[in-house]
Amino acid sequence: MDLILILTVLIVIFALSFDFINGFHDTANSIATSVSTKALKPRQAILLAAIMNFVGAMTFTGVAKTISKDIVDPFTLSNGSVVILAALIAAIFWNLLTWYYGIPSSSSHALIGSIAGAALAAEGVNALNYSGFIKILEALLLSPVLAFVVGYIIYSIFKVVFKNFNLTKTNRNFRYLQVATAALQSFSHGTNDAQKAMGIITMALIANGYQSGDEVQTWVQISCATAMGLGTSVGGWKIIKTVGGKIMKIRPINGVAADLTGAAVIFGASYIHVPVSTTHVISSGILGVGASHRIKGVKWDTAQRMLVTWVITLPITALIAGISYFILNLFF
Repeated sequence: MDLILILTVLIVIFALSFDFINGFHDTANSIATSVSTKALKPRQAILLAAIMNFVGAMTFTGVAKTISKDIVDPFTLSNGSVVILAALIAAIFWNLLTWYYGIPSSSSHALIGSIAGAALAAEGVNALNYSGFIKILEALLLSPVLAFVVGYIIYSIFKVVFKNFNLTKTNRNFRYLQVATAALQSFSHGTNDAQKAMGIITMALIANGYQSGDEVQTWVQISCATAMGLGTSVGGWKIIKTVGGKIMKIRPINGVAADLTGAAVIFGASYIHVPVSTTHVISSGILGVGASHRIKGVKWDTAQRMLVTWVITLPITALIAGISYFILNLFF
């Protein structure tokens, strides 16, 4: 077995591992509100999320194509396999670290920062496709702001429409509706997050000469969708606890507003083929809903801790990936 094939197999294994970890790390966000309001029991929510993530992952490939070519050019990347493997190791390490401490960090930031850091370590400042990289960064930075605003607006509308309704009855009805919105948000999560591992594997296949175009092969799509679904089935209780209860006290009507916000923003990003952080979007949507409901009811210290993690993820993962590249380069 030649070295290129060995590296390609390793990349596929690590990419699927990243997707599996992403399943229990990020998917927890999409079901956190429905679990915290008891609209769904934890096992029901995880099963629903696993199925809808798989379906979502099988539906879209646009984001995968963006990941495979817009950060670095796989057709010109020298020592591309080692770059990609180093990026995956760094992203997986950061995901596991933040999951262990229950911090809803962004897998998207981790992966994109890692790819950039490994590429810079390999080829210097000319390694990045700056037009595509900046477009991705813009989407990552603007989507949480958009989610906050949309969440604020949607819940403001809810407050006006349901102002004179019986609160207990309204929340009971919204608890039923949350089953549908949780499914919708999990589906949207699959349309964006599972695409990232697909893009990584496609990048490796191009860099190593196993395919000439940027189309995502069917086996790649099925493998990544399955890994995401299996990861979701494991659950992410630490993240659910933070997102579902430590940002604000969530009632069913808040949960529906937050779910609709997250799904709308993530669907929009998938439609225009840009990766966004589902963690940022969902958490910011909850913050927007909370600010609209009662600004003092939002636990801003938790939001501040999450924001710090979001800010440091890109540079830290880039640094870890750069170090990983230099170590791997000694062996490959």
